[in-house]
Amino acid sequence: MRRVVLFALVLATMASCSKVKKGEFIITGTAKGIEDGKTVILQTQDEAAMMMVPVDTVKVKDGKFEFKGKITEPTMYSLSFPDFNNGFPLIVENDEITVEVKKDSINLSRIGGTYNNDEFQKFNDEAKKIQKKMMDFQTKNMQAFTKAQQINDTVTLNKLIKQNSELQNGLKDMMVKYPDTHPKSFISGLIVLEMFRAPDFDIKKVKKIFESFDASIKNTKVGKKIKDQIKAIEATDKKPKANPAAVSVGQTAPDFAAKSPDGKIVSLKQSLGKVTVIDFWASWCEPCRKENPAVVALYNELHAKGLNIIGVSLDKDLNKWKEAITADKLVWTQVSNLMEFNDPIAVQYNVEQIPTTYVLDSKGKIVAKDLRGAELKAKVLELLSAS
Repeated sequence: MRRVVLFALVLATMASCSKVKKGEFIITGTAKGIEDGKTVILQTQDEAAMMMVPVDTVKVKDGKFEFKGKITEPTMYSLSFPDFNNGFPLIVENDEITVEVKKDSINLSRIGGTYNNDEFQKFNDEAKKIQKKMMDFQTKNMQAFTKAQQINDTVTLNKLIKQNSELQNGLKDMMVKYPDTHPKSFISGLIVLEMFRAPDFDIKKVKKIFESFDASIKNTKVGKKIKDQIKAIEATDKKPKANPAAVSVGQTAPDFAAKSPDGKIVSLKQSLGKVTVIDFWASWCEPCRKENPAVVALYNELHAKGLNIIGVSLDKDLNKWKEAITADKLVWTQVSNLMEFNDPIAVQYNVEQIPTTYVLDSKGKIVAKDLRGAELKAKVLELLSAS
C-alpha cells in the first residue's frame, strides 16, 4: 500500500512541475549571442491577406525568451527576429516547445519538445542535406550553364537541366514518401496539400494517404482542406471532359477568349508572342500566389525578347481577382470567366488543379506543361533562341 501511495506522490510531483497547463502552449527559447532587449515576434499567416501577421511580441532577457498562449489545433507559425531580418517556421501546438537560436545562424535554429516539432526538425535536416547537394551542383556548374546559354548549346543546357532535375527529384521523393510513414505528423498534411499542384498528381494515391491519416490530422484545418479538395476533384471527374489529346504536347493550343479585368474580350490568338505561357491561377490559390514572384521576375527579364504570358484566373470574385493582380504586380494579360473550375477555358484545357501552365512556341504549339523555376526559364530561353 505504501508503494502505491509513494508512486502516486511521484506522479503528482511530476505533474506539478510541468510549465504547461492543459489547452495551452509555451515556446521556450534560448538565444545564444542575441543581446537583451532584442525583439522576437510570433507570427502566423493571414490566409485572406496572404501575408504574415504578428500574434505576440516579447524581448530577449538573459539570453532567453518565452511565449505563452492557447491554440485549438497544431498550426504553422514562425518566429521573426526583425533586428536581424531573419526567422524560421515552427509548429505551435498545446505543449512545451523548445527553440535554440544562434545569432549568426538564425535560419538554422533548432526546434523540438513536441512530437510535431521533433518530426519537423528531422524532416528539415534531411531536406537540407539534399538542398546542399543541389546548391553545390548549381554553384559548380553555373559558369557552364551561362556559357551554354550564350552560345545556344542546347545539348549542354539539357544535360545540366536533367542532372539538376534528378537532384530535385531526390527532394520530391523524400516528400512523397514521408506521409506514408508518418500518419500522425502535421507536416504530412502540409505535404499532401502540395501534392495537389504536382504535374504527376494522382487523386487515388492522395486519397489513400489521407485515409491512412490519424484523426488528429484529419480534423485539422489542413485535413479538412485536403478532404474538400478530394471531393471537388472527384466531382469534377464525373463531368464530361475535353479531348486530352487536344491539349497535349505537340498539339496546337486551342484558342479561347474571355474578359479582362476591365471588361474587354481578349483571345489567346491575339496574345501570342515568340514564346507564350498560359498560366491558370486564382487569387485564393496559395501555391499560385507563392509562385507569382518567380513568374514576375521571368516576365520582366524576358518580355522584351518575346515572352508573353496570359493568365487565366479561376476566381469567382472580380474584386479579389483585381486585388491579387495589383498586389502581385502581374502586368501581363489576364482573363477570366469568374466561374472557378467550371470556367470553360479550364474545362477546355482539362485543368483540375492550379497552378497549371502551358508553354507555347511562336506558332502556338504546346511544347511543355507545368514547368516552373529554372526549368521554365531554360525552356523559354531555348525557344527564344530558336525563334
